[in-house]
Amino acid sequence: MSDTILKVRPSDAAALGAFDFSLYALVVFVWGTSWIALHLQLGVVAPEVSLFWRFLIAAVVMLVWVAATGNRLRFAAAEHLRFALMGLLLFSTNFLCFYYGGLSTPSGLLAVVFSLASVFNIVLGALIFRQKPRLRAVIAGLMGFGGVGLMFAPQLTGASLSGPVLGGLTLCVAGTLCFCLGNMLSVGLKARAIPLPSATTWGMVYGALFLLLFSLVRGQDFIIEPNIRYLGALLWSALLSSVAAFAAYLTLLSRIGASRAGYSTVLFPVIALAISTIYEGYAWTGLAITGLVIVIAGNLLMLTKTR
Repeated sequence: MSDTILKVRPSDAAALGAFDFSLYALVVFVWGTSWIALHLQLGVVAPEVSLFWRFLIAAVVMLVWVAATGNRLRFAAAEHLRFALMGLLLFSTNFLCFYYGGLSTPSGLLAVVFSLASVFNIVLGALIFRQKPRLRAVIAGLMGFGGVGLMFAPQLTGASLSGPVLGGLTLCVAGTLCFCLGNMLSVGLKARAIPLPSATTWGMVYGALFLLLFSLVRGQDFIIEPNIRYLGALLWSALLSSVAAFAAYLTLLSRIGASRAGYSTVLFPVIALAISTIYEGYAWTGLAITGLVIVIAGNLLMLTKTR
């Protein structure tokens, strides 16, 4: 199977077109602002239940869209095992790991850990697909990770690595690995000529089922907070953060490769800090500005072919 994947996997050196940059911008903007919707859902409803509602709505929307556009929905049992794994990695476990890890881990550290996805994608691509990493991609990935670290330096220096923090950090690393392994699985599904909308739809169906089981095991109540704030945030998460952004991101994976698509995770903290600057009075230090410059430089290095 690896040989097949090598033949069909996207080139990490191909030039990006206007459509690729549009998808990239959509992913960065929507996922960079999705923390607001997540924050607005916290309180009355358990997080795993909110995640269940989110992916249930997303799965129903995807099912209607795939059926209306004539894409396949019937697959062999072996393919459903792959879809179930995709749901476990991309549409449930990674979110749960970051939520529960974030209960004891500073938000700055969460951003730094998730920015490692740009590096993990390169490493996993080399291990799983025998894809020799380009030097510029490795350098750009490390620049992004280091730049995000500088942007959150005040939080990191003030954090003590106690037992709970280390436990939360471990969960966040596990969540990042789940996300990146899901990326690799998506590339593998493309190699098997499975339409991306069909794979995403079934992945969300199984992700919602896993979240349902997890919520039942924890004895959570399946309730919905009946107000505009919660319902608006839930619809934003389901329709934009899940359907639109995941569709755009997985399309990017199939077009420009995991290493370059994964660099979008480095830019999420930039969007979050930009919003925090406007609404929460975040003060940019010299280190933070230096980190921002490094992140942008790494982004240009990753996405362009200019020497």
